Amino acid sequence: MLKTAIIMGSTSDLPVVQPAIDILGRFGVPNSVHIYSAHRTPDELADFAKAAISEGYGTIICAAGKAAALPGAVAAHTTLPVIGLPIKGSFLDGLDSLLSMVQMPTGVPVATVAVNGAENAALLAMQILAVSDVTLREKLNNYKAQMHDRTINS
Repeated sequence: MLKTAIIMGSTSDLPVVQPAIDILGRFGVPNSVHIYSAHRTPDELADFAKAAISEGYGTIICAAGKAAALPGAVAAHTTLPVIGLPIKGSFLDGLDSLLSMVQMPTGVPVATVAVNGAENAALLAMQILAVSDVTLREKLNNYKAQMHDRTINS
């Protein structure tokens, strides 16, 4: 199974990102967490993004706040699907991060989920992986069926 990388700009982002790590683990999707900054460690970030395919990754989640350059910087160096996870910051409640991620230039796409939407970022990553992984697709179908049943029976 292909892996999912989760990249954060700082360890302070971990509380927001933890739900993504948790649900990937529940589904048995191998994942790894990395700390890179688009501004402070650009060379290391580019090296990781360029090597991600050969390292067995199928999707990359990038969590970022404020200027939120991280997802775009990763997407500039890979053809893997990059999922932006905007983090609510202290200034504009994450709107600045959200707008940074959804306004990517043509040719550098970044799929973006809701502000602090870590679980959806992980689910989207898994849905992308499930296109070629029948076992994961079945797990996701079961998950959606359980959501349906909980909704109907609540």
